[in-house]
Amino acid sequence: MEELNKKNNSTRSKPNMAGNAEKLSETPIEMKNQKNKEKKEEKESEIEELKKRLEEKEKEAKEHYDRLLRTAADFENYKKRAAKEKEDWTKFANEDLIKSILPFIDNLERAVNHAEKVIDTGVLIEGIKLTLQQLLQTLNKFGLSPFESVGKPFDPARHEAMLVIETDQHEPNQVVEEFQKGYLLNDRLLRPATVSVSKPPEEEVQASE
Repeated sequence: MEELNKKNNSTRSKPNMAGNAEKLSETPIEMKNQKNKEKKEEKESEIEELKKRLEEKEKEAKEHYDRLLRTAADFENYKKRAAKEKEDWTKFANEDLIKSILPFIDNLERAVNHAEKVIDTGVLIEGIKLTLQQLLQTLNKFGLSPFESVGKPFDPARHEAMLVIETDQHEPNQVVEEFQKGYLLNDRLLRPATVSVSKPPEEEVQASE
């Protein structure tokens, strides 16, 4: 009887052992899946971090590139500005020198005008004219050039009116006489011409009214 009970007990215990073995065999698989899941999440986290770093580096690179473009543009503008300043300096470096010579030209012109009124001064006049011509030719090489005013409309940008003359021999607001010649230096006004300017006689003005 006791032996029979032992057999029955041993028979009952066998299924339980099989169940425990089955449970034990499933646990490593679940652990493996869990580890794979964790590794996958870790990889995804790493990928997201790398993407974030990449975006930051791209943004930083773009900022550096934009800064480089601005620096290049600023340098190009500086070169143009420096070239313009150098060009202007070259053109007008002798401005003060030429301006200081102008009174001598004025004196020579006055001497010629005066000598023309004196008898037997042809040689003197020719000599002064030649000197004046040579001086003007020399200064012309440095960019100096006179401009004509008599008979031209009065231009405040080029002329300085010393007198206003009532006359019907000229159109109103025209230069009648030039007291001192005006000059340009490389097409920029160096000195305005001092002139007299015409206006209609008072009688004509009253008649027109």
